[in-house]
Amino acid sequence: MLVHDTAESALEIIESNTSLLIHGGMATPTVLLEGLKTHSTRLKNVELLHLHTHGDAFYADKRYEGIFNVTNFFVGGNVRKHLDYKRVDYLPCFLSEIPYLIKSGNKKIHVAMIQVSPPNKHGYCSLGTSVDIMKAGVDTADIVIAQINTKMPTVHGDGIIHVSQIDHAVFTDTPLAFSATREITEDEKRIGQFIGGIIEDGSTLQMGIGSIPDAVLKALTSHKNLGIHTEMYSDGAIELLEKGIVNNSQKKFHRGKTVSSFLMGSQKLIDYVDNNPSTILLGADYVNSPRNIARNPKVVAINSAIEVDLTGQVCADSLGHQIYSGVGGQMDFIRGASLSEGGKPIIALLSQTAKGYSKISACLKNGAGVVTTRAHMHYVVTENGVANLYGKTLHQRAKALIEIAHPDHRESLEREWHNNYK
Repeated sequence: MLVHDTAESALEIIESNTSLLIHGGMATPTVLLEGLKTHSTRLKNVELLHLHTHGDAFYADKRYEGIFNVTNFFVGGNVRKHLDYKRVDYLPCFLSEIPYLIKSGNKKIHVAMIQVSPPNKHGYCSLGTSVDIMKAGVDTADIVIAQINTKMPTVHGDGIIHVSQIDHAVFTDTPLAFSATREITEDEKRIGQFIGGIIEDGSTLQMGIGSIPDAVLKALTSHKNLGIHTEMYSDGAIELLEKGIVNNSQKKFHRGKTVSSFLMGSQKLIDYVDNNPSTILLGADYVNSPRNIARNPKVVAINSAIEVDLTGQVCADSLGHQIYSGVGGQMDFIRGASLSEGGKPIIALLSQTAKGYSKISACLKNGAGVVTTRAHMHYVVTENGVANLYGKTLHQRAKALIEIAHPDHRESLEREWHNNYK
């Protein structure tokens, strides 16, 4: 490992017409990214790939045309406005399959840009808060450049790498890219209570980040012996872990361990996972494998959506033709929970947007992407109740979904259903 005094020096190895995989989420190597600006005057046609980064996505700005091309495996808010589907584009893929794209060489990685914890006395660093697709990147990249940060926690699991795997490095003491929390609304609390009511003791949970997952977790304080096997979790899980409500004792797969692929949250989350052997982060191809998910009983997968039509089709990645986020791990866990003994795949969403548009629609918007098909659907939950679509005909599904739609839209939904399917 060659240690450099500056990020700019560490990045001199990068050449034109190469690909660069960037560590994402809280592990975004912001110092290295900032240093990349210096080299933009000499570089051409460098492909930057990532799940999603935090902070300023300057590299996606039009002024870097001809210098950086951006391939998003998931579209974060910092890149969304730059999407032109040419220079800044989206690659749809199940999260569970992205590591295979990298390992197989389908997406050749010349340089992996990572952020890690300082090496221990044996020379091992940790990928910290994000193992997800980056372990595959480290294992296959021609060159690994690391931002070694004293603020990065050491997290157990598959994200442990030896300094011999790092070619160039710069040491920093930089705050991580924390995620802001939002107050839970009354409607979101109701969704949490509805979902909490169908979660059994001994269930294994998959949930994401945001106010609805947090509302669900707050509704589980009287439950017992819950487990976690999820692609990611945040601060909301800490209270249940500290109180022993989540103890992973009933899991058959990684019993006693809280399993995830990456983390997003605050310093509270960092302090909890740092050198905590009960918490492990593993690759997304392993964590999100439906076969592995189904190895635990009573898996409850809680995912969100942009809209759901009356037949049960779920759009979770786009607003019409405009990509908003990505496929992510929704289908991985919806299918995994379906195959789990006693499992419950759930789509949770508010019944209408802030502007009063119904999120339960007669048909999806023109151009909307179907992330979860109608054949995969089981539970849909809004603040107005729970609709179980499994084993239901199209007519029965429409009736159940209209009943949990916002009252202001139920009559028009019934009318549109009749006109579309008469």
